[in-house]
Amino acid sequence: MNAPQHTQASAMAEVLEIQRAAFAADMLPSAAIRRERLQRLHALVADNEEAILDAISADFGGRSRQEMVLTELFIVRSAIRQQRHKLGRWMRPRRVATPLHMLPGSSQLMPQPLGVVGNIVPWNYPLQLALVPAAAALAAGNRVMIKPSELTPAFSRLLAQLAARYFHPSELAVVEGGVEVSREFSALPFDHLVFTGSTAVGRQVALAAAHNLTPVTLELGGKSPAIIDDSCDLAESAPRLTFGKLFNAGQTCVAPDYALVPRARVADFVREVSAAAAAMYPQFGGNEQYTSIISERHHARLQQLVRDAEAQGATVVRLGEGSGRRMAPVLLLDVTPDMAVMREEIFGPLLPVVPYDTLQQAIAFINERERPLALYWFGRNRSNCSKVLKSTISGGVTINDALWHAAQENLPFGGVGASGIGAYHGEHGFLAFSKQKPIYRQARLNGFGLFRPPYGRVFDALAGFLKRHM
Repeated sequence: MNAPQHTQASAMAEVLEIQRAAFAADMLPSAAIRRERLQRLHALVADNEEAILDAISADFGGRSRQEMVLTELFIVRSAIRQQRHKLGRWMRPRRVATPLHMLPGSSQLMPQPLGVVGNIVPWNYPLQLALVPAAAALAAGNRVMIKPSELTPAFSRLLAQLAARYFHPSELAVVEGGVEVSREFSALPFDHLVFTGSTAVGRQVALAAAHNLTPVTLELGGKSPAIIDDSCDLAESAPRLTFGKLFNAGQTCVAPDYALVPRARVADFVREVSAAAAAMYPQFGGNEQYTSIISERHHARLQQLVRDAEAQGATVVRLGEGSGRRMAPVLLLDVTPDMAVMREEIFGPLLPVVPYDTLQQAIAFINERERPLALYWFGRNRSNCSKVLKSTISGGVTINDALWHAAQENLPFGGVGASGIGAYHGEHGFLAFSKQKPIYRQARLNGFGLFRPPYGRVFDALAGFLKRHM
């Protein structure tokens, strides 16, 4: 089952043709075949956990093992397990209602694989974002090509080796390479293309895919707000928000990007978040439970965001001391919309605090900006919560906590507007990588002959009857 490295456009196109030919030979794989492929995907992870964790940590220059166990191993294995157990039910054709005037015919939807699914993977959760979409695509009966990030070279090399060990390249293949390879990959005529990353790059991927009319699932990012309601218990909520912000050092697409806080409670909010951060991470530099920033370039970018904000009048509250690329968290007060930290997705342990006077003012602040991937609300006032849910649009929501909606396999994960197109996870992933083929079965004895020419009084009477009853 060994496959060569595929780093050039011609080699990638060859792998794509191999997968297309294999799909053409079996366009509707049985449930048994799909489960066996998913079992091999599960074994790929379960048999190589330590090597996977070591590779990811090496790429980060130090990543929390506990966070990797939770987000890379557990989430991936949970997703595969659900797909294996439920795909039989999801595969079955589903009867749908047939209107009176089309009886005694019958109607159904038959899930059908699309063909070959491409997946361009980011660096922040390299295993999860490679294999959760792959599991859904395999469950739906597709073939899969994966392009990991060039910022995780150790993991990318390992994943390519493991894919070649556990799968024939006609089933699942991994393509290594840099930015140019990613561009070439996105231009291939896949039957569906998944991309997870920044909104700016997502636009480029969508343009490349559009040339081939390839449908896309774009999981992007943006500035996900956290609303601290005036009814919020800060002692309870601050640790939850802080966990969501500092998990993976803020390098999470659904991390709270900024906090909207009642003006009179800003000082209390700063105190509680500071205490929560200190309790979770007694120190940041050298703490193996706290993750490093992925690269020197990203670390420098985050430092520049702080300097830019401070130069424009922001108050900088540092919550500890970091070392190397383990960057201690920073709260930014007195921020303005013109600061880079309020215009760009942060993707790191910086939290701007935006005061508000009324809930409507907080809602307006969110709605004046592009639609976020996630929104968080903390409080006890159900009426205020309902108002926020009804008055804002976001990819997903967690109430009184952060991040967790994205880990719920029965909820679709996806953005809206600038934060993404499409969704997957659980059955939603199976559906995203399937064509729900509509089928109408005509009965042997039916009245549709009355609709055929030559037309006369019988047709007019029938048409009049239908019009009156619709």
